[in-house]
Amino acid sequence: MLASAALGIPLGAWLALTPFRGRRILTALIYTGMGLPPVLVGLIVYLFLSRSGPFGSLGWLFSFQAMVVAQTIIATPLILGVTMSSVLAIPHELRLQLQSLGATHWQTTLAVLWEARLGVIVGLVAGFGSIISEVGAVMLVGGNIEGRTRVLTTAIVLETRQGHFDVALALGIILLALSFVSNSALVILQHRTGAPS
Repeated sequence: MLASAALGIPLGAWLALTPFRGRRILTALIYTGMGLPPVLVGLIVYLFLSRSGPFGSLGWLFSFQAMVVAQTIIATPLILGVTMSSVLAIPHELRLQLQSLGATHWQTTLAVLWEARLGVIVGLVAGFGSIISEVGAVMLVGGNIEGRTRVLTTAIVLETRQGHFDVALALGIILLALSFVSNSALVILQHRTGAPS
């Protein structure tokens, strides 16, 4: 999530505030990335990290690092796209006014991002939701190895396949509780930064 936010928020702001040739095509690609099937992301990361792949020498396949790479690829387009849309929704006049008051490009960008903060938080929620609920990609690149790469979602799949429905349901409740706590924290953050209740 941190890696996706670190990539998605600045890139989303930059794309929204910087006109350049081909921006429409890039925007279409980003929006396409927002709907990428996670299992396809897992397959691509798997191929890149396999022994015959270009990054096979890293030895990351079936590791925590591979799972982080896959989940970063899944969440970044969501955060980037929503941030970009939120920044684009801020009136252009605000930028002109800030620049006329002597604000630098960096100061203008930060001010516009602050105005778009509620949308950015929505992007973070969407990114977090895509990560916490992911099964296919993390199973492909992580291998669902007990004590190393097994996460709640893959454990739920495993327990269900073994007929341990009570354990699978308990893990599902834990996953929902974690999601609720995390999203509640983001709602509180929205409220503190000026969102209507």
